[in-house]
Amino acid sequence: MVGKSTLISNYLSTIQSNTSTWLSQMEQSRDSPRRKKEWGFGQLISLATFQNANQGYIVQDTCSLGAEILIVKPAEKQEKVTFISNPPNNVFTWKILRFSTLEDKFYYSDDFLVGDRYWRLGFNPKGDGDGRPHALPIYLYAQGFRPNAVVTNTWGAVNLRLKNQRSSNHRQLYSAAWYPIRSDYGVGVNNIILMKDLKDTSKGYLVNDAIVFEAEMVKVSVTNIVPV
Repeated sequence: MVGKSTLISNYLSTIQSNTSTWLSQMEQSRDSPRRKKEWGFGQLISLATFQNANQGYIVQDTCSLGAEILIVKPAEKQEKVTFISNPPNNVFTWKILRFSTLEDKFYYSDDFLVGDRYWRLGFNPKGDGDGRPHALPIYLYAQGFRPNAVVTNTWGAVNLRLKNQRSSNHRQLYSAAWYPIRSDYGVGVNNIILMKDLKDTSKGYLVNDAIVFEAEMVKVSVTNIVPV
């Protein structure tokens, strides 16, 4: 008897007696409830082909049919994904000094842990993509996982900010994406502020040759392995 949650795959075949060749079809694996008494296919072979004596499926008014049933043990565990809003330690601040001396390359912050995963910020002071050289970019990168975490794709929603160091008039972008398992996958914007506005010291974003980025992780996914 097939159990209530057992997965089954059906293989039905008919044999060509004159060539010893089997024509087979496979039915997709599925749950098999106890009340289900029949599985099969609406058309294993066309009737015209089947009845054609030259094809060899009917010999002396007799045909041969075969069925193979593979029983697959059901999964005992599954991944459970939980979305956590405003997780602990979800604000990371990065101050970059001597901004005017930075080279034309990407710079990265230290890693910070939110949820089950490490993250970091990155930017090129000379611009990136379509924003180059007129705007300043900022990106959030997913990194490795904390010990014993389930290694899987991770949801990250973040407020990326360029802090105004003289007022609350910060430049902010909201970004949300699924981050793959591999490290250094970045999501963000290539124009958090125009370079002319950044370098206008009266606006308060560049003070004493320093800028301040902030990442506020507003939602992340955490995955656990649980019994089915």
